[in-house]
Amino acid sequence: MGKSKKRIIHKGKNEQFTNMTRSEAIKNVVAMLNAGEKEAYSLITLFGMTAEEVLEAGASYELVKGMENILK
Repeated sequence: MGKSKKRIIHKGKNEQFTNMTRSEAIKNVVAMLNAGEKEAYSLITLFGMTAEEVLEAGASYELVKGMENILK
């Protein structure tokens, strides 16, 4: 086995993704939005969140209204 393949296999074993439920993702998005982090946009588009879901989870109306082009 070559060096490259060994590195790829080793990386796959040690850097595994954790499973995230939709409700956990919504909670994380609200926390990220309140902190002003831009990474929230990738979770929003990945899970296809609606404005109603984010508002019910506790985000402010102004934040959601500012992102209406991203939210469904």
